[in-house]
Amino acid sequence: MAGTDLFDPIEFNGLKLKNRIALSPLTRARATADGHAGELQATYYSQRASAGLLITEATAVVPGGRGGPFLPGLWDDSQIAGWKQVTDAVHAKNGLIFSQLWHAGRLSHSSLSADGKSAPVSPSAFEQPGKIFTEQGPQPFEAVHVMTTAEIADMVEAYRQAARRAKEAGFDGIELHAAHSYLISSFLNDMTNQRDDAYGGPIENRARFLKEILEAVLTVWDGTRVMVRLAPLGHAYGTWDTNPEPLFTHVIDMMNGLGIGWLDLVEGDTGVTRTPEPYFDVLKLRDRFNGPTILNNLYTRDMAIEAREKDTGDIIAFGRPFIGNPDLVERLEKNAPLNEADPRAYYAGGPKGYIDFPTLEEA
Repeated sequence: MAGTDLFDPIEFNGLKLKNRIALSPLTRARATADGHAGELQATYYSQRASAGLLITEATAVVPGGRGGPFLPGLWDDSQIAGWKQVTDAVHAKNGLIFSQLWHAGRLSHSSLSADGKSAPVSPSAFEQPGKIFTEQGPQPFEAVHVMTTAEIADMVEAYRQAARRAKEAGFDGIELHAAHSYLISSFLNDMTNQRDDAYGGPIENRARFLKEILEAVLTVWDGTRVMVRLAPLGHAYGTWDTNPEPLFTHVIDMMNGLGIGWLDLVEGDTGVTRTPEPYFDVLKLRDRFNGPTILNNLYTRDMAIEAREKDTGDIIAFGRPFIGNPDLVERLEKNAPLNEADPRAYYAGGPKGYIDFPTLEEA
């Protein structure tokens, strides 16, 4: 397409991308009850392998790290084989795929834990309003267990082991989910972290958990294959950091110091707005970061083209449009109509509303 490099091949950190379009992580709730991916996910991701880079749905590092049922994990070696089906299918179409490693923190439920009764964990005491969907239906969020320093160390090791499994499963890299008030994010943000030890208080302390996880996964992966997802302005679940610019400037400097290769930057509140309050120009972080930056949140075709014209980001991520359009890249390049996916099927389970959308050629 004349006038934009959005659809041109590009190389970053030794990886050759087909274009500057990424599949944003999308929870689809199609794993088995015990967190295994497999043939269904292999079909889903390989259908979308024309994107320059795929990032998987949030993948839990421990059973209690799931934010709902039928979400996948990498907490056990038995889960490697299913993900290997996925990476093999994507690589067969010359695609690239990163595994997003995740812990939902207080936004999980005891029924999802390994023993079915352990409370969700958090850096500090917090009463989360609302409900979580479980296999027994909607349930109120529960009282949290405040993590001890020993439990924090154990969780860092859980991330390292999940990173190892991701590598054995054939992924091209990993992303740490450090956004949206999930566990890492809840350590970063001052509204959810009220600790008075080495993991709370000053910015350096609140960023310590993320730093230790990064240091752990760097024993498995080269930094050029590690990505961090940040949402500096995110107000997910009614929480945020009250002074985000110095916090996330520190996080970017920390990532640079560790040689982290990729930044997945969510502009604003995911799926809600690009300019929440308090606001600062998050694109400053892209300028400060040493590696490629993926821009993320409510992008349209025209916005993506404009972002590349202005060079405000290196790669543009699309989320919901990829659900109903496995060939989204081709449709965007040709400015063709997009399929509209039924939101009721986002988390419905099974192949319907997951792998049954027609491509342009099929339509």
